[in-house]
Amino acid sequence: MDVTETDPCDLIDHSHVPDFEVRLAVKITLTVLYAFILLAGVLGNSLTIKTSKVLRDKGYLQKGVTDHMISLACSDLLVLLLGMPVELYSVIWFPLSSNYGNITCKIYCFLFEACSYATIFHVATLSFERFVAICYPFRFKVISGSRVVKLMIGFAWITSLCVALPLIFAMGAEYPLNPSEGHKRHRICNQTALHTPRQNATLCTNLSNRWVVFQSSMFSSFIIYILVLCSVAFMCRKMMLTIMATQKGTVVVRGKNKTSMASEMTKSSSPEAQTARKQTIVFLGLIVGTLALCWMPNQVLRIMAASTPKYEWSVKYFHIYMTLLPVADTFFYLSSVVNPLLYNISSKQFRAVFLQVLRCHLTIEHVNKERLLRAQQISAKNNASSKRPLILMSIRGSLSGRKTKEKTFNNFQAAGASDMPLSSQEASWTEKEMKVESSGSKTSRPNGLCESEI
Repeated sequence: MDVTETDPCDLIDHSHVPDFEVRLAVKITLTVLYAFILLAGVLGNSLTIKTSKVLRDKGYLQKGVTDHMISLACSDLLVLLLGMPVELYSVIWFPLSSNYGNITCKIYCFLFEACSYATIFHVATLSFERFVAICYPFRFKVISGSRVVKLMIGFAWITSLCVALPLIFAMGAEYPLNPSEGHKRHRICNQTALHTPRQNATLCTNLSNRWVVFQSSMFSSFIIYILVLCSVAFMCRKMMLTIMATQKGTVVVRGKNKTSMASEMTKSSSPEAQTARKQTIVFLGLIVGTLALCWMPNQVLRIMAASTPKYEWSVKYFHIYMTLLPVADTFFYLSSVVNPLLYNISSKQFRAVFLQVLRCHLTIEHVNKERLLRAQQISAKNNASSKRPLILMSIRGSLSGRKTKEKTFNNFQAAGASDMPLSSQEASWTEKEMKVESSGSKTSRPNGLCESEI
């Protein structure tokens, strides 16, 4: 912004310096709100660390994923524990101090920036690890080792420290309306500004003689923020498409001549593995949306601070900045609280164990034991269901056999009754024949035994 193109009476001056301190009602409201956010964030992230360890020990989480989740929770804890108390004291309640420590301001800005961007880079490394595991499973063995996971986590922390490093030189404690070197202010337009003395107060802000360093740091960190969000969104979309293709049984094979061929294959992964992968993708998608929503006001505030030096701010620009400041900071700290909530939303298993850890009563079994019990229950159910048709068939068979016998006996009785009316002569002839046969059977054999006796 060129000073010559702006009405001098519309720019802030020494009389606006006390307005860097918010009103008392805003101070009290932010104190209560920050206390609630701090309590919820510390409790939620601490329980997340404990829950992740339990799930890892019970075989429900891979060690690499657990390490990423624990490191992410630690970065959120550092943001809350380091940022909130210092901001409440030095930004909300006592922003203008006559003896503000320059070294303290530099260290605070550096550590807070590093912990904040460590969260961004942990999301990126976790997304990349899951992206390779789902989309390139054969290459996943190369990066699935414990050493590689530690290197990725170390890369996230070291990169965040590098992003925050320029703030050691760009930030410090000084009077907020100090002009840059070689710049002379000619902006007095009324008697109030003329007789308003420069106050003996310092603010933890960007140093006027390091304006280029501060500006470069803010813009580069904003570009990194946008790149990480876009990269994670792209990887989530790619992972979801891969899982959908796997469920349909379609695989794409690429040859050496970069030709591709689609073919059908059977699903090799279990339903539990598919569910776990979907939950990971859902969580990553939710965290991308959270970072986009909660970090964007803070990024807008930083771009406003880096676009124009404070001594060239208009009164309207200054009021917009001070109005947006508590809103942006509140949303920023909420991003460190919402991760445990996202874990509970995206995973039913995590939610159950999280509540068990909260109640200090763990009932979860090891995954192998649970699978064994589940297999035994399924086997017993299958045996019961397979025996039931046999029992029904045997009962039906006995009933049908009994009905057949009763029907045969009735038919036999009906047939005998139809043969009963024989003449007395036929009955006598039959009786004589039986006697003749009986007498004939008693003829002697040479051995003196009758044939009937034999």
